[in-house]
Amino acid sequence: MLESETVEKATPSTANDHHGGAAATLRLRRPRATDGPAVTALIAACPPLDRNSPYCNLLQCEHFGDHCVIAEEVIAEEAGRMIGWVSGYRPPSDPTAFFVWQVAVAPEGRGRQLASRMINHLMQQPAQQGVTHLITTITADNEASWGLFQRLARTWSATLERRTMFDRETHFAGAHATEFLARIGPIDHHNLTEQRG
Repeated sequence: MLESETVEKATPSTANDHHGGAAATLRLRRPRATDGPAVTALIAACPPLDRNSPYCNLLQCEHFGDHCVIAEEVIAEEAGRMIGWVSGYRPPSDPTAFFVWQVAVAPEGRGRQLASRMINHLMQQPAQQGVTHLITTITADNEASWGLFQRLARTWSATLERRTMFDRETHFAGAHATEFLARIGPIDHHNLTEQRG
């Protein structure tokens, strides 16, 4: 089971912007089925991410919760407000890999290394024991995602390899840009550390 972990107190400026001056705590936790609608709304607010069906997001929360993480800001005893989401899974055909499906960060969560912190958190969970490589697919023009995974590779002292996985014409009939496989590894789990902004 994915462990819930309080990561940081928000800076005063962040707290003032979103909570009327009250101090916010950033928490990373395992998703629940009831998080499905909020996940769907967050993804919709983060173009150019593909908008999966609400049912798909619900199944990710319910069946793949050990491979997904939610970042939320919490004020005192109030319910948390979701500002980040990472979904993933371990491919049955490549069980030593962890596939990052989507990374979504709300505008108010950006500039805090939240994406890399969520991925680091996921990679340290028991469900990722035995993982030696992190993989994902990225289009050529997605500079933010390439930057994220290049930084992770450097932080983990690992190599990032790139090759075509799903071709625009062959796999998408011209309707979607080519998706390149980014593969980071081998990963030494001693290099995985929770990052703080």
